[in-house]
Formats: sequence, structure tokens, C-alpha cells
Amino acid sequence: MFFWKKKPEEETQPQPAPSVPLEPENPEKKGFFSRLKDRLSKTKDSIITRVKEVIRLRGKVSEELLDEIEEILIQADVGVDTTMKIIDRIRKESRARGIEDSEPMIDLFKEVLLEIIQKNERLLEIGAARPYVIAVVGVNGTGKTTTIGKLAKHFLEQKLSVMMVAADTFRAAAVDQLEIWSERTGAQFAKQAMGADPASVCFDALNSAKSKNVDVVLIDTAGRLHTKVNLMAELQKVFRVIKKVIPDAPHEALIVLDATTGQNAISQMKIFSEAVPITGVVMTKLDGTAKGGILIAIRDLFDVPILKIGIGEQIDDLRDFNPSEFVDALFAE
Repeated sequence: MFFWKKKPEEETQPQPAPSVPLEPENPEKKGFFSRLKDRLSKTKDSIITRVKEVIRLRGKVSEELLDEIEEILIQADVGVDTTMKIIDRIRKESRARGIEDSEPMIDLFKEVLLEIIQKNERLLEIGAARPYVIAVVGVNGTGKTTTIGKLAKHFLEQKLSVMMVAADTFRAAAVDQLEIWSERTGAQFAKQAMGADPASVCFDALNSAKSKNVDVVLIDTAGRLHTKVNLMAELQKVFRVIKKVIPDAPHEALIVLDATTGQNAISQMKIFSEAVPITGVVMTKLDGTAKGGILIAIRDLFDVPILKIGIGEQIDDLRDFNPSEFVDALFAE
């Protein structure tokens, strides 16, 4: 049996549960750039601060300096391939420009990082299709369900109607968490009994969304280990069924990656991209890790834009990814 909840006509401002925060943690409106700089402090310390220190210590460009930068980047989960690309670029440009002093070298390092992460930059925007279907994938524990709740709140604030679909029918906790988000945001909610076929859940939910003229459908797929072939095949089935109902859907397929997992995020990205057409990345938990270099690696190795970053648990901490702002925050003194 298929269940859905209608958005209440009037709803008082809800008080968020600890596990599903909706309100900004600081009503004094601390500037976002300042918050971003604070939340990225661990990544800044593990990469930028250390690179600046060795550049200023060495005083001039040398192979020894480049070797030290290489070691720092690899330790910070930038990855070997991306690190070598950065080092080669710095070596080439420093020679071409005749850079010998430390400050121009630091500026060059910043420039090279920005070049890597700003390619094919775009925002997550709702197109003309109705309903506009966004499927969200990823392994358990990345913050996938919470990301969906925050996206729903964002779209509702844009005066769009939203339906959340609980297609993770294997974990009652995932369904319950998504239902809490629907109650607190006023989004419509679609689910079936536990253990139901996820593709069937999506089929019924999308037909319901079409009949109700819903603007945006957010599908929470089952959190799955990317190493489980049968589960990836099931995800492919879900995508096929979505297309049966709406041929050009899903209009976005977002993968949620946890920055604290470091290099594991690369293997997750690779396997999911081979299974379904990923259109964008949401990188969560950047505030709690020194492994933020993985964002640089993901942006370099895959031709998929990073659309959102998570820098905290609050609703306002899921933000559009702005490459220039991100790099400026890392390099800010």
C-alpha cells in the first residue's frame, strides 16, 4: 500500500529535534565567509598553513620545496595523481614566470588549486520540468537523508512544492528520519511498507507527484556499500523505473560524499558513476576533518561538478559550492 502526506495548509514554525536541526545556530548572523573559514580550519591547517610554512622557510623555488609540498598534499588526501598534476603545474609556471620569492609562490599555489576545482562550475537549480526529479545516492553514513531534508527546506523557501520519497525500504531509521524532515518542513512524504521494492516505491510516488502537480521530487535511495554488485544493480533498476514514469528523469542524480572518509570517497565516486549517471556531488562534513583535500581530488578526477558542501549540522550549513570563496577561505590569514 502506498502512503503519502499532504503539506499542511498552515504550519507554525517547528522546533527542530537535535538530530534534524533547522534553525541557524547563530541568530546573530555571523557572516558566511567567516563561518566557512572557521569550519575549514582543519583542512586549512593540514594543507595551506603547512604549505605556506615550507614555502616561506625555503624562501625560493627548488625541487626540495616541491617534494615537501608533494608530501603535504598526499598526506591531506589530495591523492597521488592530483598532487602530481599540481606539482607539475607549479614547476612549469614558476619557471615560466621567473618566480623566486615565497609570496608569489604562495599566490601561484592558490591559483593552481582554483584552476582545478572551478572547472564546469554550476549551481543546483530547478529546471522547467515538472515534477523535477532529484535522485540522491551514496553509502550509509554520509549524511544523505539529512542532505535531502535540507534541500527540501531550501526548495520550499523558494515557494516550490516538494515531495520526499523514502526509497530506502531496508532501514526503518532512514524512513523515520526522512518522515521527521517532512513533518518539520511541510513537504509531502511518500513511503511504502518496510521491505517493499524500492523501484515500486518510486513508481507509485512519481505517478502521485504527477497527479498532484508537485514541483520537486527528492528520492532517498537505499544507502549501500559501493562494493556490493547486487545492490548497485538494484539502484540501476530504480533509475530505469524512474525513466518509465518520466522519460527525462531523474533530472539530477546527486552523490553524497563524506569528506572524513578521505580516499574512500574516490572509490565510491568511481563505482557509483559507473552504475548510474551522476550529475553532481554534495560533499558533507568538511567542518570535522583535516581530509578536505579529497574535494580537490574529486574535482580533478571526475568531470562532475560539486554543487553543495556541508560545513556543519545546521540548515544553513549546506551551501552552494563557490570555488573562489572556498579557496579564499582556505588561504585567508
